[in-house]
Amino acid sequence: MTTRLGILGGTFDPPHYGHLALAENGRAQLGLARVLLVPAGQQPLKLGRGITPAHHRCSLVEAAIADNPALTLSRVDLDRPGPHYTTDTLALLQKAHPDASLFFLVGSDSLAQLPAWHDAAGIVQRARLGVMRRPGWEVDLATLEQAVPGIGQRLDWLDTPCLDIAASDLRRRARQGLPLRYLVPPQVEAYIRKHRLYTGDSE
Repeated sequence: MTTRLGILGGTFDPPHYGHLALAENGRAQLGLARVLLVPAGQQPLKLGRGITPAHHRCSLVEAAIADNPALTLSRVDLDRPGPHYTTDTLALLQKAHPDASLFFLVGSDSLAQLPAWHDAAGIVQRARLGVMRRPGWEVDLATLEQAVPGIGQRLDWLDTPCLDIAASDLRRRARQGLPLRYLVPPQVEAYIRKHRLYTGDSE
């Protein structure tokens, strides 16, 4: 019997309730056995921005998912040299899980930008896309289909709340000493505060 495996990639700098809502709703609505959260290593589209060291981001993800056994951290991108492209990540995960059908979980913002990704056709070939709507991002499916033929048959729209949470805003809030409560899990906020992340004085 084929196992359905969800993949949620991201910088996770930091992970927040938007990520977790996508992972859990994807798991429930697509019948996924597990969802792998895959922190990015060297992300080609974010080469200009310094990101928090990988060991901190892994610890943040582990803190975020500690109470949900269906969510698992994957280091597939961190334990290999970059640059890291999603199509290669999916190929490696398919090789590691040969009996699994892959479902790549994304927000509608990422879906709208997918034609700019490396080998978008390969991504769609290797995995179905479970999509969460994001405020302010309406996807023109006709244009998307022209750029990535066949993508319309590979989309599963998820019924999720529109959580307009951005990691960049969370970093700003942490830097300014503003509350992160109700935006990230308590364990994530505690880790950020303990290690003084995003303050310019991190351990």
